[in-house]
Formats: sequence, C-alpha cells, structure tokens
Amino acid sequence: MTKDEEKRLAARAAMRYVEGRSVIGVGTGSTVAHFIDALADHKDLIEGAVSSSEQSTRLLLERGIPVLDLNDVVDIPLYVDGADECDPQRNLIKGGGAALTREKIIAAVARKFVCIIDAGKRVEVLGKFPLPIEVIPMARNHVAREIVRRGGEPVWRESVITDNGNWVVDVHGLQIADPVAMERDLDQIAGVVTVGLFALRRADVVLIGENEMA
Repeated sequence: MTKDEEKRLAARAAMRYVEGRSVIGVGTGSTVAHFIDALADHKDLIEGAVSSSEQSTRLLLERGIPVLDLNDVVDIPLYVDGADECDPQRNLIKGGGAALTREKIIAAVARKFVCIIDAGKRVEVLGKFPLPIEVIPMARNHVAREIVRRGGEPVWRESVITDNGNWVVDVHGLQIADPVAMERDLDQIAGVVTVGLFALRRADVVLIGENEMA
C-alpha cells in the first residue's frame, strides 16, 4: 500500500468520529486534504468547520463547507489533523506546513483530537523530523541562540511567512525523550510563539490507514 493510499484510508476512517450537526476542527496538509474530500460528501450533516490555515480554508470553501471563526464557536467535538512524527505515546511533531500555531489552538479547544498519518510517520523517539518553532521575526536570532544552548541546531526556514505573519525556525539534531518537558521549556523562550511539539495536548486517537494505533 502506498503512503497516499494509507493517508486516504486514515482520512476516511476519521469520519466515524464525526458527530452530526457539529463544528469540525480541520488541520492542514496532504492527509487532511483527503479528510476534507471525505467531509464534503457529508457536508449537510455538519454545521461547518474551523480551519487551521488559509490553505485548508480555501479547500473547505471550494467544497461548499462553511468556515467559521473560532471566536464564534462554543464547542468543537472533533479536531482532525495530520502529523510529521508520532511516538508510541501519541506525542506529535507538527508544523511542517507552518500552520502549527492555529493547529495548536484548535487542538486545545477540541474535545477529541484525531491524528491521521501514514505508517512512515511513526517513530520510537521524536526528533528525526526537524522540530518547527514559530517565532516573532525580531526574536529569530535570540531564539536560535537559546536553541543552541539546549543542544539543537536551528535553521531559519527562509521565504516562509506563517498565516500569522511570523517566521519558522526548524530545530535539527534532537532526540526528544521527554516531549512534555521540552515543550514547556521551549515555550518559555522570549519570542517563541508556538513550539511544534504536541505533548501537553497530544492526540487522543491516531489512525494509520484504517487502523487505530495501539
């Protein structure tokens, strides 16, 4: 089975968690695009979606799914998103698509976070995929120096500006044995907007193809 087939199956499997007449949180990326396609087939059953990126907003609107402002939504029963890495405890690295801040906000609001991935995203220890950190532009060098002090290798993702108008620094060379502690630590660096570790709010369910990760 190809990666794309696994992504499509995982996206379709996530539909079993969709509640009727509810607002769905929708993430960003190629796997989520398959979920948006599946959601479009049942768009009359939901009230609409809260989107984590301008890219996903365009896809949702193109398929006739209303996009709602999070500030106007009281409850999000379900948030569906992909990941760049997932460990056995369902901790994630996200942000390869530079939408990590809005993704983390929606995940924090949602009652259930379903992560849809292909098998290649599973790892024993997070960190092979460079850890994205969204930073205020004027703080890029300060944040980079603090990362070096912690043993990471920061690389500025040049020419990328997030939907929030910020920059992304990717941290190479990490082995993240304690994702919760690292997320808390990096969050304290002045100028950091969001760290692409989803450990304090990890996934509730991880789907690989049609199968739920044990």
